[in-house]
Amino acid sequence: MNMKGMDFLKLVDFSAEQIEALLDLAQKLKAEKKAGIAHALCAGKNIALIFEKTSTRTRCSFEVAAHDLGMHCTYLDPSGSQIGKKESIADTARVLGSMFDGIEYRGYGQQIVETLAKYAPVPVWNGLTNEFHPTQILADFLTIREHFGTLRGKKLVYLGDARYNMGNSLMVGCAKMGMEFTACAPQRFFPDAALVKTCRALAKESGGSITLCESVEQAVPHADVIYTDVWVSMGESASAWAERIETLRPYQVNAAVMRKAGANAIFMHCLPAFHDANTEIGREVGQRFGMEALEVTDDVFESPQSLVFVQAENRMHTIKAVMAATLTDILPE
Repeated sequence: MNMKGMDFLKLVDFSAEQIEALLDLAQKLKAEKKAGIAHALCAGKNIALIFEKTSTRTRCSFEVAAHDLGMHCTYLDPSGSQIGKKESIADTARVLGSMFDGIEYRGYGQQIVETLAKYAPVPVWNGLTNEFHPTQILADFLTIREHFGTLRGKKLVYLGDARYNMGNSLMVGCAKMGMEFTACAPQRFFPDAALVKTCRALAKESGGSITLCESVEQAVPHADVIYTDVWVSMGESASAWAERIETLRPYQVNAAVMRKAGANAIFMHCLPAFHDANTEIGREVGQRFGMEALEVTDDVFESPQSLVFVQAENRMHTIKAVMAATLTDILPE
């Protein structure tokens, strides 16, 4: 079970037992932090944070977690790194790997973080790529486990565009952990067919299931978790909004959807969310399309069923667990 020296690139690389061990460690570290118990398990180490895409939660989670573990971190944004421009990814990996004890990457293609991991002599952690977002799923699963006491057998319904990192990663995670995953979206927004096939094979082993469904009415009943994400991803053009809103409007998470799921269902979102008009994009889109909210309505977002801010906090605890597990011997053999 010891994970020292391992990379954390995508959940398909990890067993259910390893994922459970990371969640257990995150829960332990969270309890210690709440109790004021210091855990500088990585004192004296240094990590590099490469952010080709900006973030609030991911950056703060890595930085706070690193400080709690006794580490120093160096933040590299697109203006502070030559990665992929004047210096190849392989060369960057070897340079940073000679100075730092670990490297986080948040950016574009999965192949970039895979190449970093191939050439860096230190652990590499995926903070988000177009294809996968594994640290988010650990936070989500910790949140679900804290609320329900278990992951196994729980039904998670993801509404919206399921083709990219969140749909992919939730599907993989659910398949690994014996959960029922449903992607509810127009057919052209279903996850990649090859990944679906892989996940169905994993689910068969774990006792979970993978369902692709276009009907909200069919997908939502008896769901334990209703999950959604923004309809237009980072880096997509503004022109994508009109087509995406027209197509995904029927998949908005609102009070009616939550009623169909049932009183015991929880709502989750990886954030940021367009649930009101209190952002520049929210106001612009609202004025242009006559909508007060996009993927989730404000009443659901602010309801007692919403655990979005617990999720956000748990990003830090689970990222801390990943770094501690891959940089130390805290997990037994």
